Amino acid sequence: MTAPVGVVEGADGRLRCPWGTSAEDYVAYHDSEWGRPVHGDDALFERISLEAFQSGLSWITILRRREGFREAFGSFHIPTVAKFTDADRTRLLADAGIIRNRAKIDATLANAGVLVGWEPGELDALVWSHAPDPATRPAPRTGADVPAVTEESAALAAALKRRGIRFVGPTTAYALMQACGLVNDHMEACDFR
Repeated sequence: MTAPVGVVEGADGRLRCPWGTSAEDYVAYHDSEWGRPVHGDDALFERISLEAFQSGLSWITILRRREGFREAFGSFHIPTVAKFTDADRTRLLADAGIIRNRAKIDATLANAGVLVGWEPGELDALVWSHAPDPATRPAPRTGADVPAVTEESAALAAALKRRGIRFVGPTTAYALMQACGLVNDHMEACDFR
């Protein structure tokens, strides 16, 4: 029997979005994380940072280095990262456990410096205020039904930029929305939708 349109059958017989079976690391991420609601300022700071580091790279590259990123960036605890010094920046630029991109490292450090001045829960509230009404978003049947940018992701990126957050455009904002459960882009026939 062939799988319904838009999904593939995994080794365990479960139907998944096609990307969700392309590597072992993706299976766990797809099944238990991607598209699930993420709340909390530090958790969202981590996702914003990782999505920025992913820009121009494949997500698997970031996923496989995520623990290295967490170690290097103090578990993405905003007050900790906001206190990073020039010596920390030099350390990050030499850390083979992360992506050593100067612009992305600088953006992460600058973003922590901005976010440390926000009220607790403010980042969470700002991000989630841009979640579209699920009733207005039909379940995608195939990858062609999944946009790279939406009106909401453009608005989220603009809101973050206005507040001083760097390295987040509409495409990065949409990837953030997918990863953090603001939108559910699991395929219609995916067992994990």
